[in-house]
Amino acid sequence: MAERLQKVLAAAGIGSRRQCEELITTGRVEVDRQTVTELGTKVDPSTQEIRVDGERLPSPKRVVYMLNKPVGVVTTNYDPSGRPRVVDLLPGDRRLFAIGRLDRSSEGLILVTNDGDLANHLAHPRYGVEKTYLVQVAGVPSQDTLDTLRRGMHLSDGRVQAKRVVLRSTNKASAVLEMVLDEGRNREVRRMLAACGHKVHQLKRVSIGPLALGQLLPGQYRPLTWAEIRSLESAAVVEGAGESMPRPHRESDRRGGPPRSGGRGQGQRSGGRSSRPPGRPAAPGGTGGPQRPRRPGKASSWRSPRGGGKR
Repeated sequence: MAERLQKVLAAAGIGSRRQCEELITTGRVEVDRQTVTELGTKVDPSTQEIRVDGERLPSPKRVVYMLNKPVGVVTTNYDPSGRPRVVDLLPGDRRLFAIGRLDRSSEGLILVTNDGDLANHLAHPRYGVEKTYLVQVAGVPSQDTLDTLRRGMHLSDGRVQAKRVVLRSTNKASAVLEMVLDEGRNREVRRMLAACGHKVHQLKRVSIGPLALGQLLPGQYRPLTWAEIRSLESAAVVEGAGESMPRPHRESDRRGGPPRSGGRGQGQRSGGRSSRPPGRPAAPGGTGGPQRPRRPGKASSWRSPRGGGKR
């Protein structure tokens, strides 16, 4: 079945639809050994050979994992410092990437996939998919501070606003907030609270749209079921003023499974997979860049406020 080239590239995990369009228009994509620069070109990935920067397109089979990211793990796919990455905790030989980011000091729910379209709909602010965080801060925010977070403020990269903020617990030295945001700016929660005079001690994302972290331990992962993927897509459609996400669903999308803690969840690396983007040269002496530490990161740092704070 013929589909638009940029859609095929996005479904294979090369990038978002817009990124794939840029690859095409800049002459980096070949179909049957012929460079294609026209957007909207129809291709059949089952019968035609598609290459990006000379590398053959991988199988377009879609996978989506939910992972409880430990503290100390980075979400970038390419890290010259050799720190443990989110993709090192997952199985298989597909090129995977995280949807959005959690900084190295944060933990909790993150989605990892090879589906560029799904990633764009869940991460782009225009679709307004809500993310919920538990945040432990120094000091106890006043009612005026909570109102300021709800009303919004200006940071260096624009205006930000929490959709909801709830004070979950307090003690003399700290408090735990539940914050709901629908954007994904860099370190947004930490910067908002710093602007209000409260340093973040701990930050944990506990849900994305209708999907909750549940009982997954740090470093554990599981594939999403077909129903869970559809619920995420529906959340993006509802918040995104009705824009749909048409895609064929294969039987393999319906597979789910229990949480997995062995193997990659204990810090072992998947063999033979390079997650460098097309066109990025491999490190000398290998194909996958610098060797990574065989550990998933630190154990969960989340703890209740000291002193048995009041609810």
